[in-house]
Amino acid sequence: MTAPARPSETLRTALGTLLDGLPPKQAAQAVDRLIANYRGTTPTDTPILRDRADVAAYAAYRMPATFEAVHAALEAFAEATPDWTPASHTDVGGGTGAATWAVTATWPGDRAVTVLDWSDPALALGREIATANPALCDAHWQRTRIGKDLTLPATDLVTVSYVLNELTPADRTALVDTAAASAQTVVIVEAGTPAGYARVIEARDRLIAAGFRVAAPCPHSAACPIVPGEDWCHFSARVSRSSLHRQVKGGSLAYEDEKFSYVAATRLPATPASARVIRRPQIRKGQVLLDLCEPDEHLTRRTVTKRHGDLYKAARDAAWGDPWPASDRP
Repeated sequence: MTAPARPSETLRTALGTLLDGLPPKQAAQAVDRLIANYRGTTPTDTPILRDRADVAAYAAYRMPATFEAVHAALEAFAEATPDWTPASHTDVGGGTGAATWAVTATWPGDRAVTVLDWSDPALALGREIATANPALCDAHWQRTRIGKDLTLPATDLVTVSYVLNELTPADRTALVDTAAASAQTVVIVEAGTPAGYARVIEARDRLIAAGFRVAAPCPHSAACPIVPGEDWCHFSARVSRSSLHRQVKGGSLAYEDEKFSYVAATRLPATPASARVIRRPQIRKGQVLLDLCEPDEHLTRRTVTKRHGDLYKAARDAAWGDPWPASDRP
């Protein structure tokens, strides 16, 4: 019997049909313009994705990266809460629904799913793409302005991915507070830039103040030990490049790395990682250098050598963003 396709593969196949009939040059121009908008300042009452051509081009270009980043964040959260599966999920500012696909990849099965966004074309296309995923066939797609007047029903999980950048500071605060009041778990993902990290930290602080504990990526719920302006916490997810990616960005690699920052906070019992690898490990002859965020609220560089036996093997296999077993630290 043939195994069912993974959600990432199903999504890629569905996205592959979006650009049929749209000239490649037009698709590339739409993506360039939309990227410029996303990097700028966008009024909260103006949808960036204006029509189907915009949505199709941007979804084909961005959904795989958003999916991989959110999936990585959710997997880290699931490791901290292995006995929990959300029965309901609200994706705020979800557009074409990449985060909903990431949730189904993390926790297979049916659940009540609602996607909220202010762009009708994005919602319509998201609904169309979701027909390829049985777990999303009954999802509810609702046009809603994301801001201070947003109301959310009680739900197990709220995701907010690549949305805070589009909001004014007041609307960002209101969204985080509304999510905290309605959900057991809130997962926020932003671009892995200093500004994206700052937005995540701002949201993290508000969630902690609302009574949440951080389950990932941090090994604690105290203040982030990174000094603002000197560094920022971010991670990387590998994304297969489509022909549209290569056309817009150039280059010949079959993949790119999506940099992202995130916080996954919850009211549930959770066991965060003992420590977290916050930079790409440096593998040298006979040793591995690991930059870690530690549970004692410090950043530490650990050197693991061959004399550490199995721990050295684990260090050689460790990846950026992985948990690290603090109880076995050298």
